[in-house]
Amino acid sequence: MTAPKTRRPAARAAIRRRHAWRTQAPVVAVVALGGATGASARYAASLCWPTPPGGFPWTIFWVNIAGCAVIGVFMVVITDVWAAHRLVRPFFGTGVLGGFTTFSAYAVDGRTLLAGGDPRTALPYLAATPLAALAAVWLAAWAARRVLKWRQS
Repeated sequence: MTAPKTRRPAARAAIRRRHAWRTQAPVVAVVALGGATGASARYAASLCWPTPPGGFPWTIFWVNIAGCAVIGVFMVVITDVWAAHRLVRPFFGTGVLGGFTTFSAYAVDGRTLLAGGDPRTALPYLAATPLAALAAVWLAAWAARRVLKWRQS
């Protein structure tokens, strides 16, 4: 005996969901592992170089800039040079670098400075971080492409 036709689309949808989870579970796992690694590295940096109350949050600023520069190089490498395994980009790009660079801490630092009555520190920090991060990605990608072109000639 077969199931009524009204159940077949639902059964097919359930099979698709199970299949989607099986194929995406490794991606979720490597993003989580990479995120824990990157966030731990960022936290270690903030412990090594703490920001004094009311001071410019240099540690998070430079963590974000360095992470964005690495993202620029990484994207050039995995798109122009190396046919990476399908889990490399989620692990390193999304997980490690996403956990390392932290625009949530940037926002909290900015809010803390503003709430603490330090707008002369907060506003330059809030303006400079995204501009420097974008510049770091662009410059690092540009430099990586120049190095690749130089090595190929």
